[in-house]
Amino acid sequence: MNRHYFKGWAITCLQRMGIVAIACIGFLTACTQSRTTQTLDRFTNAQQETLEGNELNVTAGTSWLAEGDYKNFILKGEALTQSDGDARLRFHTDGKTGYDVIFHNGPIDGSRKTGSLASVRNLYRSLAKDNTWFPFEIAVRGKNITVSIQDTTVVCYTEPAQPYRTEEHTGQRLNHGTIALCGMQGNVSFRNLQITPLPDDARNACDTMPAIDEQQDAVIRFQQQDFPVIDYHVHLKGGLTKEMAQAMSMNYGINYGVAPNAGEGGVGRMLANDDEVYAYYDEVKDMPFLCGVQGEGRKWTATFSQEALGIFDYLFTDAMTIVDHKGRLSRIYRPEEVHYDGISKEQYMDHLVDQTVKILTNEPADIFANPTYLPEDMQADYDTYWTDKRINQVLDVLQKYQIALEINARYRIPSLKIIRMAKERGIKFTFGTNNVDANFGKLEYSLEAVQACGLTLDDLWFPTMSIRQTRPVVIYNKF
Repeated sequence: MNRHYFKGWAITCLQRMGIVAIACIGFLTACTQSRTTQTLDRFTNAQQETLEGNELNVTAGTSWLAEGDYKNFILKGEALTQSDGDARLRFHTDGKTGYDVIFHNGPIDGSRKTGSLASVRNLYRSLAKDNTWFPFEIAVRGKNITVSIQDTTVVCYTEPAQPYRTEEHTGQRLNHGTIALCGMQGNVSFRNLQITPLPDDARNACDTMPAIDEQQDAVIRFQQQDFPVIDYHVHLKGGLTKEMAQAMSMNYGINYGVAPNAGEGGVGRMLANDDEVYAYYDEVKDMPFLCGVQGEGRKWTATFSQEALGIFDYLFTDAMTIVDHKGRLSRIYRPEEVHYDGISKEQYMDHLVDQTVKILTNEPADIFANPTYLPEDMQADYDTYWTDKRINQVLDVLQKYQIALEINARYRIPSLKIIRMAKERGIKFTFGTNNVDANFGKLEYSLEAVQACGLTLDDLWFPTMSIRQTRPVVIYNKF
């Protein structure tokens, strides 16, 4: 996609979505004035029992249907989830078919979170907390569905003319129907539910992008299997703003983990000290992203406190910056900084592996990013340099310190052979891009590797698995 076109679209769309929302407010005002807002305070189950009142408590195994039939609408309310509570608000339903919006909070553990359009746009970080009332809004206008949590849009999905649906999800189609509340686990409460029917020709003024061609799209196939699609390695640089990243994430159906660089020598948003860490986190904590950070260079462990970096959901680092055999700091992705100085490339490779082991041993990270990257003039012989002995040296330290292995979509590394070897050892995986601008892909290699290597949900890493804050920081380099 042309970056300038997308940037223009994203700015226009997000301005209307609330960042500069004057046009969209006028549009919604006109729509809501066209029909009378109704209170949803009476629901019935299959046994004709009723659930009534302004505040409704939904428990596991129960299902309640409202009166009325709705096509286009705006539904607003508040929800409160108790610990481990999980419920669905279903719309365009006869009780079984329709779309579900999930209400389930808690840590980032691989379970689908509040605001998810279930199995179509699954989300893995919630903007809401347990035991606290939070506002939500669900809107259907034509073929477009939006979900907002805490006044932030987290889903903007347009159903294509030919949506991809598995047999299990054939009922996920826009049509018309009632509203249902379905308890899955624990207790979830709803209150102040109000629905405003909209005209049949209502449209979302913010929905300016063509719908995804789901017959050709890989991501929707993973969504339909409830297989988490998370890009943990997205940087705000090269023209990519957090607003554009939000729009892209919703359009593609990929959860983004947005990360600045903490340290020196990188490209894009760089953090220099603890104060900048806290200021950056305040900027992004209410955005619908996972919040990560990259340890950049080899001095970051001495520059930042564990306490400051601990506010992020996860931390990753790589071995693309090493201390070379002459004691020089070398960014190996820059050919002009790669010096052999009389040693062979095989000897250089041994040193690179030794540096990788030291980095992963002494710098407490959750994820090994850009793994097995080689200098440009060695890449053609990747399989020759990455011998089983060298691979196992790296996998040993990943396994010892429970560090996840990133499957990097940009560089298409590590190789499928290495992924299979890591899987056999029980090492967990994440997906990442390491973009240079706003014009990057959709985790193509990462998703190909899942299928080629037979990865399952049990092979994936999530932030609840992190042990980095239990590990000591070791200052091992002498600059």
